[in-house]
Amino acid sequence: MSENRKPEQGVKLRGAEKVARIPVKVVPTVETPRKPDWIRVKMSAPEEVQRIKTTLRAQKLHTVCEEAACPNLPECFGGGTATFMIMGDICTRRCPFCDVAHGRPNALDPDEPRHMAETIANLNLKYAVITSVDRDDLADGGAQHFVDCIKEARELSPKTLLEILVPDFRGRMDIALRIMTECPPDVFNHNIETVPRLYKAMRPGSDYQHSLNLLKMFKEYCPDVPTKCGLMVGIGETEEEVISLLDDLHAHGVDYVTIGQYLQPSKEHAPIDRFVSPEEFERYTAHGQKLGFRNIWAAPMVRSSYFADRQYYGEPVPAVRRKTDPAKKIAVQTIEA
Repeated sequence: MSENRKPEQGVKLRGAEKVARIPVKVVPTVETPRKPDWIRVKMSAPEEVQRIKTTLRAQKLHTVCEEAACPNLPECFGGGTATFMIMGDICTRRCPFCDVAHGRPNALDPDEPRHMAETIANLNLKYAVITSVDRDDLADGGAQHFVDCIKEARELSPKTLLEILVPDFRGRMDIALRIMTECPPDVFNHNIETVPRLYKAMRPGSDYQHSLNLLKMFKEYCPDVPTKCGLMVGIGETEEEVISLLDDLHAHGVDYVTIGQYLQPSKEHAPIDRFVSPEEFERYTAHGQKLGFRNIWAAPMVRSSYFADRQYYGEPVPAVRRKTDPAKKIAVQTIEA
C-alpha cells in the first residue's frame, strides 16, 4: 500500500505499513537481541486459555492480550483473567512499540457493551480490566462507549470491580471526562508509556503533559476513584528520566504505577535499546514506595493490566523468575551429597 494512500475502512495495517508515516522512522531490526534469563514467559493451563478464547470469539470480543501480543497471555488466560479491548481492533494511532493494527476503524458495535458484560458474568470475574484502541474519529474519543460498558457490566455483575485503561482523548478531554463522571470505574488507568524525550519517536500524536493532565483532571472530577499509570523501559530512556517521570506521576495524584520491560513485537517495530536489570526495577520500586504510591509494580514482565486485581489489593509484584545460577546449583548438589 502506498504511503500516501489512506487505508480503507476496516483494513488493518501492521508492521512496516503501520509505521511508514510516523515522524521518526523505524529501521527494521536485522537480528533481535537474545533475552536474558529473567525474561521468561510462564506457560500454564492450556485448557483454560482455549476456554477463554472460545468464549471471546462467541461474543465477538477482542482482548489487548491477543491483539498486542502480550507475553503474559498464557499466564493470565490460564488464571482466568483477560483485559477486554473495546471499540474494535483497529487503532487510529501508529505507535511503533505497539502490535495493535492501525487503520480506519469500523463503526462502533452497539451490542458490544452487552456482550462484554455477559462474558464477564459467564467467566465469573471478580475484577475486570476494560481498555480500547484510540478512536480519534469519534467526537468523544469513545468515552460514552466506556460508560455504556461499565453500566452493562455492573447490571449483570454488581460485585465485580472494573478498571478502565483509556486512551488520551486528544482534543476532546473535557467532554470525555464529563461523560466519565456519569458512571466512573473503580480504577481509572491511562498509560504514559515513556519519558517526554522519546514521545515524538514512540508516541506520535500524543503529548506527555496532556497525559499527566488527563490523570490529574479525572482525580479532580472523581477524587474517590484511584488513578493508575503504566510505562515501559528499555527503549532509550535513562534511569534518571524514569525517576523524574515517577516524580511527575506523584505530583499529578496518581495512586498505582506499573513499569515493565519493552519487548519488540517484530523486527519492524521500535528496537529494544537494552534489557533493564531486575536490580534497576527494584530501585524504581523503592523510589515509588518512598514517594508514597498506593502500590508500584516494577519488574521485567509487568504490564499495565498484569494481575491488576492483586496490585489493587496491595500485593507486592510477583518475584522475578530466574534460572538457577550454575555455580549455586553445583554448590547445593555438593552439600546434599
